[in-house]
Amino acid sequence: MFLSSLIQDVNIEEKINNAPDGNYEIGVFIGSMLPFVVLVVVAYLIYRYNKKRINRE
Repeated sequence: MFLSSLIQDVNIEEKINNAPDGNYEIGVFIGSMLPFVVLVVVAYLIYRYNKKRINRE
């Protein structure tokens, strides 16, 4: 399932042009930015965990 979601080609401009109203545009924007935000948060948490672990030693 996860692999199939990586392979799918998503055309954001087409989704926005076929949107029923303006609120859909906001949802598409948030949905496209969410994976990057999650990746940054996970990277920061790993960094913070490792920094605390090194300072304890």
